[in-house]
Amino acid sequence: MLPALILSLALAADATAVAAVRGLVATHVRARDALTLAGLFGGFQGGMAALGWLAGAGLGRWVARYDHWIAFALLAGLGLRVLWTAWRGDDEGDDGVARDPFALGPLVVMAIATSIDALAAGVTLPLIALWPPATLAMIAGVTFVASLVAVRLGRRLGARFRAGVEVIGGLALIGLAVKILVEHLSA
Repeated sequence: MLPALILSLALAADATAVAAVRGLVATHVRARDALTLAGLFGGFQGGMAALGWLAGAGLGRWVARYDHWIAFALLAGLGLRVLWTAWRGDDEGDDGVARDPFALGPLVVMAIATSIDALAAGVTLPLIALWPPATLAMIAGVTFVASLVAVRLGRRLGARFRAGVEVIGGLALIGLAVKILVEHLSA
């Protein structure tokens, strides 16, 4: 089961980093917000791995060919949006309503962006896991817990270092996007 745990931790890394950024830019984190974020991130991570497992090697090769570009575009786009908001100097959208760092739409996009690699990894489950459904549950559970802890820690750091934290958050998302792209292109 050690290979399954290592896979789970590796797949959870990107989601954990994005969860920390969400906590960092939030003015407050309600328990419901943290649980929604962790549930989406863990659910998508486990669900995408399950899709990869079910789809087999054909889909895995296609996903492995493009996953880094998709994740790069989604995360870089979100990072640029956070930077744009920070540089505009307001926390309100065009409609005058305050921005919510835990709005469902952006959270789903982030959950998809950070779980695309799990789709390709799911193809390998029969090779590393004694029982793939247990590994899928572990992937979802590890991502859930890591994301929940990260959003809380991010919030604590954000409260301590409020000035410029949105810029740091936007740059972190763009940095994560570039890291994913570079890792895949150099592999």
